[in-house]
Amino acid sequence: MRKIYLSVVGFSIICRIHAHAQTRPDTNYHKKETIFTPNVAEPDTDSYRPRSLRIDEIDLVSSYYKQNGDHSAVTGGIGTEKVTDISNGITLNLVWLNNAMNKNTLAVGLGFDYHSSASQAFVSATGASKTGGTRLYPSLDWTVENEKKGTSFGIGTYYSGEYNYSSLGADLHFSKKTKDKNGEFGAKIQAYFDNVTLIYPSEFIPKTTTSTVIVTTASGSTSSGGGKVSIPTSLRNTYTGSLSYSQMINSRLQVMLLGDVVAQNGYLSLPFHRVYFSNGKDTIEKLPSSRFKLPLGFRLNYFLGDNIIIRSYYRYYMDNWGIKSNTVSLEVPVKISPFFSVSPFYRYYNQSAAKYFAPYEAHSPTDQFYTSNYEFSKFNSNFFGVGFRMAPPKGVLGWQHLHELEIRYGHYTQNTDLISDVVSVSLGFK
Repeated sequence: MRKIYLSVVGFSIICRIHAHAQTRPDTNYHKKETIFTPNVAEPDTDSYRPRSLRIDEIDLVSSYYKQNGDHSAVTGGIGTEKVTDISNGITLNLVWLNNAMNKNTLAVGLGFDYHSSASQAFVSATGASKTGGTRLYPSLDWTVENEKKGTSFGIGTYYSGEYNYSSLGADLHFSKKTKDKNGEFGAKIQAYFDNVTLIYPSEFIPKTTTSTVIVTTASGSTSSGGGKVSIPTSLRNTYTGSLSYSQMINSRLQVMLLGDVVAQNGYLSLPFHRVYFSNGKDTIEKLPSSRFKLPLGFRLNYFLGDNIIIRSYYRYYMDNWGIKSNTVSLEVPVKISPFFSVSPFYRYYNQSAAKYFAPYEAHSPTDQFYTSNYEFSKFNSNFFGVGFRMAPPKGVLGWQHLHELEIRYGHYTQNTDLISDVVSVSLGFK
């Protein structure tokens, strides 16, 4: 699945740039959606199966993202949300057979982003703050597949880091096909352990005239230094359990059910997000230290003849912060020739507001929790675009090793006046 839909994953990542850049995703934290095609029984036509380690495929994806809006959380729900992001990633897929003739796949990935955000400058009251940053995110996933039993088991680990946070993640995943190979059950557990750097707006940084500075974090720990503040960090943990079941109903119709349970705890606010109360005073965002999320989804693929596929998806989401949302998407790949296809797509999303959200100068000073981050507001959005895919048998542009090229463009609008555009290019090498 990774090789065909890497650009879709790239879209998902790039459309969810980190909170310091004030993007507002339509999916829950750390959730990555991919287009689904169930496994079907296929005869093994390979007369020779090499057991030694070999490179099966190399995937490259590059994306450019740009957005604008006027509800920045850094300035309390007003101000610029202008962001640009350039993302590049490579995945190296290694394959070998072990002594039991089980297929082993090792996917080694490395991603690098550079992003700029005009609103970051306003973390400092003087507008002199850092306005750009880089993110590095390597990954490693090892999967063992037993074709005779129809089972697979794998483990993965991930790291992501930039100037204001670092994250370490791991997962275990398992799948089991039905006896007729037309259905498949999947399960995955994931954990992410984040360190959030407590970068406060400049007017809230403790002032001192002594040679020792003591800073207290949200978790109660302290740090000190001789005349220089050492910026502390605070923990944020995310745990996810996922279940899925796919079934081929007949030769044309495939369905899939998906369900997640997500629990978060720790420092779930961002310290450089301001909140302005109704009395004109300001402070930093304060949110509960725990959150529970429940997304439930359904996919349906229908093969309309030999040249058209209808891919549809619906997801319902709720959490204990009061947000409820609905996502509906449709993508229709059309095969123009045996080696070239066009895929228009559309996604609609709506959500209710979190009970802790209020816009600029609308919070009461007596509120226990408060945020003016429009990610938690009531809104609806539209995301539409088109993808182009080439996979000629002699290679793209006659280069045999470049077996696939995909280009996708998407335009996103929110009724809060947030707009964005994203372009991604995916290359697959054999």
